[in-house]
Amino acid sequence: MNKETIDAFTRLNEVFSIVRKECPWDRVQTMKSLRYLTIEETYELSEAILSIEADDCEENSAEMKKELGDIFMHLIFYATIAEEEGRFDLADVFNAISKKLVDRHPFIFKKDEYKGESWEQIKMHEGRKSVLEGVPASLPPLVKAVRLQEKAAGIGFKLGEEQVPLKEEMTEAEFGDMLFGLIHWAHDRGINADDALAAANSRFQNKVRRFENHED
Repeated sequence: MNKETIDAFTRLNEVFSIVRKECPWDRVQTMKSLRYLTIEETYELSEAILSIEADDCEENSAEMKKELGDIFMHLIFYATIAEEEGRFDLADVFNAISKKLVDRHPFIFKKDEYKGESWEQIKMHEGRKSVLEGVPASLPPLVKAVRLQEKAAGIGFKLGEEQVPLKEEMTEAEFGDMLFGLIHWAHDRGINADDALAAANSRFQNKVRRFENHED
């Protein structure tokens, strides 16, 4: 990190400190009140990333830069509230993630201790009882299915290859199993089902807009 970056971060921290004290809205925010706003900002960043993947232009890069700034601001916001409540401060956050990176990359930082464990097996050393503990319960179902399958594959778990056939009449459970099987099919072929569906949504939106505008 060069001096320009350090100076910019210091300025952001100082500006936010003033805003937290003097802005009526910022002053009353809590971790709970920020939670939904942070989720919204994360989705906005996700859309900016997809825009760059679809069309790597200057405008999209500027949008992603803006969304990353919003995320950084939220992170500082949470750390500031935590410091005010005597829980931890920003330095604790940085030190914790640095330690986590070192612990999770023994093949880089602890080569003498590394025994060839997989990524998910390494994380189990943190006291987790299951590799699935790292998947948030509130994730959207499609993203959750992708992450569950990735984590299970990380410890060698093999999902059955049987596929539920598409039928004219299906129960909700049968339809769910069929979707889960399709996500597994995609995973085995290096396709992220959530990214694929996002791209399909985008193509569909473009088709509808062309229809609305009477374009061929």
